[in-house]
Amino acid sequence: MKSRLAYLVLAVFVLSFSAFAQMQSGTFQLDKNTPEYTLDQNKGDRVAQIEISFPKPFDAKPEIVIAVSTLDASKDTNLRFAFKTIGVSRDGFTLQVKTWEDSKIHAIGGTWIAYVKK
Repeated sequence: MKSRLAYLVLAVFVLSFSAFAQMQSGTFQLDKNTPEYTLDQNKGDRVAQIEISFPKPFDAKPEIVIAVSTLDASKDTNLRFAFKTIGVSRDGFTLQVKTWEDSKIHAIGGTWIAYVKK
């Protein structure tokens, strides 16, 4: 029974990605080593960003999905953050992370997936 369920999940996963003509992925990390990183300092709106270049240019402008896998934040304040993709092109994009109020984010990282539908 478990093997049938595993095969079913795998089949759904494979078939769902067959709808994409092109797909690429990578990881990102923003922390105190990132130039102009201020998400762990002061109060109010603060932004950090990183340029991401695709290993191979897409045929058309892709859609971007962002997922968090690493988060180091102060336990003494509420956690607030938002992602924004800027300047998405066939060659890459800028990933912007924003926090506000008194939130302190020491590091944030994750995965990006870029895809173009068929």
